[in-house]
Amino acid sequence: MGRGRRTRALQNNNLAVLFVMQSQNTPTLRVFRPDEWRAYRQIRLEALADSPDAYGATLASAQARADADWSAQIAHATDAGKDLPLVAEINGCRIGLAWAKINADDPTTVNIYQMWVSPRARGQGIGRMLLAAAIDWAGKLKATAVVLAVTCGDTAAARLYARVGFRPVGKPEPLRPESSLLAQNLRLEIM
Repeated sequence: MGRGRRTRALQNNNLAVLFVMQSQNTPTLRVFRPDEWRAYRQIRLEALADSPDAYGATLASAQARADADWSAQIAHATDAGKDLPLVAEINGCRIGLAWAKINADDPTTVNIYQMWVSPRARGQGIGRMLLAAAIDWAGKLKATAVVLAVTCGDTAAARLYARVGFRPVGKPEPLRPESSLLAQNLRLEIM
């Protein structure tokens, strides 16, 4: 049985009946609502502070954004239907984030940005859950590929993407201007 579940088998006329009881610690995924821009901002800033070498954006640039920008970003994402801003939670606590978006230049491709799982929740399959939800959404939109970028190195994120089937595309490029860190674009064919 999966992590976060308790099982109990009962014998009844030589038949095993298995009851699976959902634990309160089971992670759930959902889409951010338009009014949750503050919650989105909080987890995005937490991700940037925890993993500054994983993103093209910096904590300083995100902190400098006006509240109206954060609000408009979530409102647009939830209204247009071209974005999937996901949050992972355990017992109502936000512990993961992913943002999928239809590529404006190629609507058969979905880009994934902002993948992150809180250190307190890593190793529980939450990154895989977020990734699977984004890929599933892309498939429902009839996309043929999902693309993302990962900072070069032997990281948990790089290993996750490889296990799921993402393959490198092109040569690594600087993570952001004037950065010595490199990011590798990855692609997953889904249709």
